[in-house]
Parts: sequence; C-alpha cells; structure tokens
Amino acid sequence: MNLISKRLLTSIKKLVIPSVGLLVFTVFTSMILFEATKVTVDVTQDGQTETMSTHAETVGDLVKDLGVVVGEADDLSHGLDETLENGMSIDYKQAKDIVVKIDGLSSNYATTAETVGEFLREKDLSFSDRDDVSFDTSDPIEEDLTLSVTKAYPVVINDGGEKIKVWTTGDSIESLLDENDIELSNKDKVKPALNKRADENTSITVTRVEKETDTVEETVAYETEKRNDDSLPKGEEKVISDGKEGKLVKEYEITLENGKEVDRKLVTEEVREDSQNQVIAVGTKEPEENLVTLADKKSKTTNENTSNDTNKQSEKASTAKAEPKEETSEQSEKKTENNESNNTSDGEVMYMNATAYSADCSGCSGITATGIDLKSNPNKKVVAVDPNVIPLGSTVWVEGYGTAVAGDTGGAINGKTIDLHVPSQSEAHAFGRQTVKVKVIK
Repeated sequence: MNLISKRLLTSIKKLVIPSVGLLVFTVFTSMILFEATKVTVDVTQDGQTETMSTHAETVGDLVKDLGVVVGEADDLSHGLDETLENGMSIDYKQAKDIVVKIDGLSSNYATTAETVGEFLREKDLSFSDRDDVSFDTSDPIEEDLTLSVTKAYPVVINDGGEKIKVWTTGDSIESLLDENDIELSNKDKVKPALNKRADENTSITVTRVEKETDTVEETVAYETEKRNDDSLPKGEEKVISDGKEGKLVKEYEITLENGKEVDRKLVTEEVREDSQNQVIAVGTKEPEENLVTLADKKSKTTNENTSNDTNKQSEKASTAKAEPKEETSEQSEKKTENNESNNTSDGEVMYMNATAYSADCSGCSGITATGIDLKSNPNKKVVAVDPNVIPLGSTVWVEGYGTAVAGDTGGAINGKTIDLHVPSQSEAHAFGRQTVKVKVIK
C-alpha cells in the first residue's frame, strides 16, 4: 500500500470512529427518551390486577393494545377517550350472559353483577316468597347461568262453605291442602281429586261429611175389632175394651254434608210395646114384638068385613079366634131366621175371627189355592180357611157375608180364623177384623 493510501485509510478511520460513537449515543439517548415518555398504569381485568407501562395515549388505545373489545354491557371504569395518566387504575369487567326463565318464557341478559341478588336489583326484577325459584340471591353469577321462576297464582278453596284464598305454583291438590293446614277425614269429599294439579282456573271444594245416629219413637195405631153380641139390641154398640197404641223405636243413620242432612237410612227397628185392639160389641138381638103375619092380617080383614053387621058377641068370637095367631107369629119369626141362615141349621156352628182381602192388589195373581180366578170373578164369595178346621171345597155360611165356598188358604189363616174375599181393597180395609158366626153346610 502506498503512502497516500495509508494516509487516506488513517484519515477515514479517524473520521468513522467518532461517527459510530455518535450514532450509538443518539440511539441510546432516543431509547431513554422513548422510555421516559411511557405512562405507568394499573389494569384490573376480571379481578386480576397488572401494572404496566404504555405509550398509549388514551384508555381506548390501551384496551385496544390489550386486545379487548369492550361490549355494551361490559363495565369499564374510565371512558375510552380519557387520556392515560401515570398511576391511573383502570378496572375492566366483562359481562356474563345469563338466561331468566319465568313461567316457561325465557329472556337473555348480560351482567357484570357478582351475585344473583345484585343482578335482580340491577334489572329491577323481584319475586314473591310464594314464587318457586331455582336460585338463592347469594348465588354467584356464572357464564350461561339460568334462573328459573314459576310465579304463584291464587286459587280459592271452599272448605265446608268457608272460602279461603291461597297461593300455589301448580302443586297437587293434596299438597296445597297440606301447606295450608287443611285436614281431611276419611269421609270428607274433595273436588278435584287429590292427585290433580291446581291451575289458575281451579276451584277446590272440600265437602265435610259426618255420620250421626237418630233414634225416633213412633206410635203404632191400634185396630178396632167388632164382635157380634146377641145380648145387645140390634145395631147398638158397646166398647168392651179400649184400644192402646203401641210403641215402635226406629234408629236411623244420618249423613250430613257441611252440616246439612242429605241422607237418612233406617238401620234398626224394634217394637217396644205392642198395640192392643179396641174391642166393640155389636148388638144382634132382634126387638121383641108381636108380629102379625100376612095370613093373619088377611084373616083379620076378612073377619072384620064379614062381621060388620054382627053383634058384639060375634065380634068377641072373631077376636078370640085371632088370639091363637100369636103362636103362629113366633113360628113365622123362627121361619124368617131359618131363611136368613139359608137352611144351614144342620151345619157345624163356630165363632171365628174374620178379616177380608181382595184380589185387586199389586202383585196378586188372583188365583186361589183351589184354582178359582177371583180377578175374573170379583164378586165371587170365597173364604180362605185353615183346611184342618174347614175342609177345602166346603160350602160355608158366614154371618153378615152369606154363603161361600172354602176355596183358598193363607199363611196367616190358622185355627179358627177366616179371610173373606171382597171385590176391592177399600172394602177389605173397611171390614177390619170381626168375630162372626160360621156354619159349615157341607
């Protein structure tokens, strides 16, 4: 290398070395100045705090540098246009999405509240203690949290006539009654059924059912029994013994619904005292008088006509002839009695207790034990008898009834009792019970 070249190289070295130093110094100085222009701030993000230095001029620049997109519901302690300053504390809280479902209808919310209680106050939501909720107000807010609410509604319970308003969220009828301390007996009735659920249109009715026993004492009317008495004048009546009413005790089971009787059922019936019939004697004795037969009257008339011009002696003789006719009158009276008994003087005579019956009754066949059709022959004189006393098929004469055939029997006809067939039920009732003379003719 020549001298000139060496000198030039030396000069260049002398020039370059100071220039490099100056550049390094300048860069270092610039770095110091760059760092000196940073601001230091505290950034709290979702509860985590970090201190950082930044050349960002505004809060918006800072959160952008941090890669944060501030949502509408997010909580940022400073405005995005606010200038950063040293020592500034910036708090950023990202909102969480939750769902509130009320009576099945869902609504979406975003909130930065820490607890459910804070969120409800923030959104001005309130619920009654009667409502059915899935949360507690102290529960923390979490992402995608669902709060479920079933609102309570009123229903009316008619408890035995007393109406009560209660609140429910759709519980069963049984649970609703239990919650409101409404107790039931095993006899009470409830509508709707206990296992049904109460909705807003449900009306609940509780019918209080009670069973009681009622004992009633009733009188039993006595019957009147008439007996023929030949010692009394005909048509005259005399009470032999007074009737006495009986006593019948009936026990009823009574059903009460809400205090009112709705059913009465006879449980037992007991005769405490039998009734006693009133017995009346009916006179049958004919009046004693001198009867003049028609023949006597004709004879007397004839004698009177033929003796118009005779003397008193002939008149006496005529009267004397008429006197023996008194015996003929007695004979005539006896003959009349014989005719009335329909020539039954030769039959066996008995005094029997008589009642009356009619085939004209509901359920009656009208056919007698011997096959007589009484419905086709309502005026037929037929007597029901005990065959051990009066043989079936016999002809009998019954005082006040006439001649009849013993053509029927009956469960109540035993011994010296008979039942007389009459055309109608009213006649049977009117006959009652009597003691009559009976003759078996054949």
